[in-house]
Amino acid sequence: MASIKIVLRKEIKQDGTSPLAIRITKNRKTSYVYLEYSVKEKDWDKENQRVKKSHPNSARLNNFLLAKLASASDTSIELELSKGNVSSKAIRQKVVPQAGSTFLAQADLYLKKLRDDGKFNRHSADKPRVERFREFLEGSDIALTDVSVAVLNKFQTHLRSTRKISERTVINHLVVVRSVFSMAISEGVIDKKYYPFGKGQIIIKFPETTKVGRTKDDVEKLEAVELDNPAHHHARNIWLFSYYFAGMRASDVFRLRWSDFQDTRLHYVMGKNNKAGSVKAIDKAIAIMEQYKAEKRDHDDLIFPDLKKLPNLDDRFEVERRINAAVSRCDKMLKRVATIAEIQGKISLHISRHTFATLAGDKISPQMLQKLYRHSSITTTIGYQGNFIHKDADDALDAVIGKLRTDNL
Repeated sequence: MASIKIVLRKEIKQDGTSPLAIRITKNRKTSYVYLEYSVKEKDWDKENQRVKKSHPNSARLNNFLLAKLASASDTSIELELSKGNVSSKAIRQKVVPQAGSTFLAQADLYLKKLRDDGKFNRHSADKPRVERFREFLEGSDIALTDVSVAVLNKFQTHLRSTRKISERTVINHLVVVRSVFSMAISEGVIDKKYYPFGKGQIIIKFPETTKVGRTKDDVEKLEAVELDNPAHHHARNIWLFSYYFAGMRASDVFRLRWSDFQDTRLHYVMGKNNKAGSVKAIDKAIAIMEQYKAEKRDHDDLIFPDLKKLPNLDDRFEVERRINAAVSRCDKMLKRVATIAEIQGKISLHISRHTFATLAGDKISPQMLQKLYRHSSITTTIGYQGNFIHKDADDALDAVIGKLRTDNL
């Protein structure tokens, strides 16, 4: 029979720890299965094959090691009973865990996939959330099968107790954990029975938020204000251009080319959902474009300068990174513009979208708004626009208040 043990390997990492491994010995030949955990030699009990209490995460880690040892022993016995004389290498191939079978290892694969897919915004947002989970684990890793409801509840408590944090931010951290699990399940790394989300487990429910746009008077102030600073002027142009095209996302505005316009109509594909469409360019939008015509290099050139210096516009990750920087730069300039224009309240590129929705109210049919917003579902449009339609509620309140006022006269 093969000998199965948990051992601490001799190689030492930069942080002073050495990797833990399952050692499989058969017929004087040895193979190792690395467990993606490492500890310092002073924290390892060689005789009892366990982590000493001096390690900050000893109890959890020892439970993990015990489970791995039992699983490896069972696998070895089953293989030897079914196939007779097998080598340590054959046993190792049967025992070795799939890549990413621990949470942090799988999370690294998840982040790599985001990067490979060019999703800079999600990568940059989710990477620090993975780091918060690493912080929670105190530098160790944990098997995906051990990420239970109890562990996730402790993680939420850890987040709230170690930093000033909103409930929405807590939920965003859980969404990343859910995404890591979904990827692991889809790739066969873990069985879906270990999924800790859903009915009777962790329920992800986003807290309601208030979406507020600017008034028509604010838009007119933004159109009329004289701006001497070119950076302020450009930021104002991007905001208005977005508004004139039904709150077009800034990421799509920066990507627009002269060739996207034909006979004063804009034809473009939304970056978020690849949904195509066409909309009329009003005179005010065309006037903004004319301001950038002197920089036009050819018919297929970008209209706005923010991405023109990129050597490769096919590099989605780098394009998203540059767009993120351009949005931040414009939002910073818009704060100053709001002060100059004497606009009360926040102005940002995203609020341009909310402003169109606010002023549209219930004046435009949901079907037409769906087309303008490029939503894939009418349900999405109705839910989104519901944030900006207040007439029925206002009329109901007026009816009650008015009646009470009349009764008291």
